[in-house]
Amino acid sequence: MSRRRFLGGLVAASTIGTAALGAPRVQTFDRRARQKQQWDLIVLGAGTAGMPAAIFAAQAGARVLVIEATAVTGGTLDRSTGQLSASGTVWQRARGIEDSPDAHYADHMRINNWSSDPALTRLFVDEAPETLNWLAASGFQIVDGDPVKGKGHDPFTVARYQNGPERGRSILKAMQPLFDAAVGSGRVTVKFETEAVELIQDGNGAVVGVLTESGGRQRDEHFGARVLIATGGCAANPSLFQDLHGTALTTLSARPSSKGHGLLLAQAAGGHLRGGEKYVPLYGGLLESDTVPSMLDASFRHDPGARPPWEIHVNARGERFVQEDNPGHEYREHALARQPGHRLWVVGDSEILQKAPPFVSRWSTEKVLKAFDDAHPMFSRADSLYTLAMRAGIDPGGLRRSTAQYNDALVAGTPDPFGRTHRPLPIAKPPFFAVRMTGWTVFSFAGIAVDTSLRVLRHDGAAVPNLYAAGEAIGGAATSGNAYTNGSVLTPALAFGRLAGRRAMTR
Repeated sequence: MSRRRFLGGLVAASTIGTAALGAPRVQTFDRRARQKQQWDLIVLGAGTAGMPAAIFAAQAGARVLVIEATAVTGGTLDRSTGQLSASGTVWQRARGIEDSPDAHYADHMRINNWSSDPALTRLFVDEAPETLNWLAASGFQIVDGDPVKGKGHDPFTVARYQNGPERGRSILKAMQPLFDAAVGSGRVTVKFETEAVELIQDGNGAVVGVLTESGGRQRDEHFGARVLIATGGCAANPSLFQDLHGTALTTLSARPSSKGHGLLLAQAAGGHLRGGEKYVPLYGGLLESDTVPSMLDASFRHDPGARPPWEIHVNARGERFVQEDNPGHEYREHALARQPGHRLWVVGDSEILQKAPPFVSRWSTEKVLKAFDDAHPMFSRADSLYTLAMRAGIDPGGLRRSTAQYNDALVAGTPDPFGRTHRPLPIAKPPFFAVRMTGWTVFSFAGIAVDTSLRVLRHDGAAVPNLYAAGEAIGGAATSGNAYTNGSVLTPALAFGRLAGRRAMTR
């Protein structure tokens, strides 16, 4: 029986049962499925997971239908940083770097404190070497100096982290000719600007096909032996994101088509969603406006290895909550996750503003000063800490206490209350400033529960027959945990898509 389309991120709608929709259509769909089975694999989404799934399924001899809601292939690769991690790659061998999946697994789980799914993480690190070497053989190249131990996240102990010169687009350029060849061979058929609106199930709950809609009206039924959901996450759907993660979506950074439709399709078919409780924000971005979700105006240079902090960071209560020069990215991210609204304010004075390197990425000091003059909504300036706090939306008493404690310890030469060692100047010369930064993310942590065969799972642990999922649709938390672990969302998307394609003809 098919389950109805879900709109507006209403997760509760997925509780509709098949019995309520009547038995006769179950028999009709079951008969049609037996009579009209056209495809060995139906792939929903032509992105990071869907493209390799189609490529490798075609190579295995499968007949593949790809349903893509947009007019192009690639999914989020058009905006991804393209950072990948794996052991035993051609690039490691070229530099004489010794590595193994066991070492990768241990490093990975150490960074995320064993919060990712152990079995899926093991599958990811085991499949990653062959996946990246396949990309290399397909023309993918990496930037000079890679692989490295880390970029913007807590580092590995071994250099196994790399990306291409055009970021995610470098990966797409390597895969596109292979995908086009699979289409040209007749093994893969693609329907662009077409949305899967229902999964078709037989009387036993097995998924036997997909109902699609294109052009706003045209509906078609497609039947196949397997359906793979590779539609991405829900980081462009504010209501669904909040429902699944328990926190607001603050930025519009994801691909606009990342509405979470595939998650709801899986849930409607009996699968369940998990991982949203592991959400942790990136440590602050400069929002364009006070209305969330907002566009990201710029990023925050908070990595002390790249720019040691001159300012202090406070929360809405005016309290310092973090050792600003602590080298741990995960340390800062989890500290921010505990603050009201996932917000922090960067607080300093006129001398710091003139002497320190800008704390806004790719902004000059002149551009920072102009933001104050232009009344940017995140920028506040005043001649007293009290007035500054009132303008910025910070508790005045808390800000004055925090600033005094920081200054007193610095002037007296005593240890900083938070253990900070980089303290070049006190915050003492007006005008004072505060710039609000907000935690944000580029992907959804919540996703479809799957096992190591990538089968969609029900709440009781049983698999929904013939239904599979890969890519961000299974949630970033599945392989990254409650951390931004190096390369642990993009790499599994490629590896699991490839794996799903290779297994397309197995029964």
